[in-house]
Amino acid sequence: MHIKKSLMPLLFLLASSSYTAAQITNAEKDSLFIEQVEDHKEPDKVLHAEPLYIDLIRDLGARKGEKEWNIGLGITDNLRFDSYEALIEYEWAPMDRLGLEVELPFTFYAPVSGAGNNTIPSNSLNSLKIAAQWSFFVNEPMATSMAIGYINEFELSDFGNFGKPLISGNVYNPFLVVAKRWGNNFHSLLYTGPKVKQHFASNTIHTMYDINTSFHYMISGTRNFIGIEFNKTLDYGKFDMTMRPQMRLGIADNLLVGIVAGIPVSRDNERLSSFVRLIWEPGHHKGNRKPTYD
Repeated sequence: MHIKKSLMPLLFLLASSSYTAAQITNAEKDSLFIEQVEDHKEPDKVLHAEPLYIDLIRDLGARKGEKEWNIGLGITDNLRFDSYEALIEYEWAPMDRLGLEVELPFTFYAPVSGAGNNTIPSNSLNSLKIAAQWSFFVNEPMATSMAIGYINEFELSDFGNFGKPLISGNVYNPFLVVAKRWGNNFHSLLYTGPKVKQHFASNTIHTMYDINTSFHYMISGTRNFIGIEFNKTLDYGKFDMTMRPQMRLGIADNLLVGIVAGIPVSRDNERLSSFVRLIWEPGHHKGNRKPTYD
């Protein structure tokens, strides 16, 4: 009887601890992860859900030593033919706040039924893209980050004329990024800037302007999110927009997959599309991962 009485306080404490753990709310889970991401290392960094189709050059507020490999695969119905895109990119942070990237994008084409092979473009390694992004404003209390960047794209001749010349043109693309987290789960981001295309053979210059906005909801207790991008382009006074609903899933400590659908508002030349991005973060261990809760 005496032993049973002495066990009662211990059983009560264990039951209380279990009850307390079970009462951890989603808000508390997210607060713990935000603190882990933003405060476990210097300098300051704000957690943002970043778009999957218009990918950033490393995270906003990048910390020295961060790195990431991306492999992307997509398909687009262009009415007369289908285009298949593939990309491989490597991005890294050689110093705090600075992200760099190298990307090789490919496009392959296949005619749709009833269209001859002479109606489709030639397959190509589109370009060699090099990019840099500098986060000049990172404010944890405001949950806001801003960055400027530049992408230089050396356009290459298609495989049918490869090397004749090797580099057929250049694309100059400065951009601005502004991201804001609203509370713990809701995220918004603006990515905008001009694209100036120079074609060497004709010595012509063509300018477009991109305005890309995205909104995401990050699911509590996971690295997963759902959201949508609105990719908008102004070209010769014409406005074009594609909506891209998307989701990201964490399938391992350092491996993520992003799934994107493309829905063009105007279907003059393009119909539905899809895109998958595989994201590998070498060096991203459990200690850096968003905690999960039962």
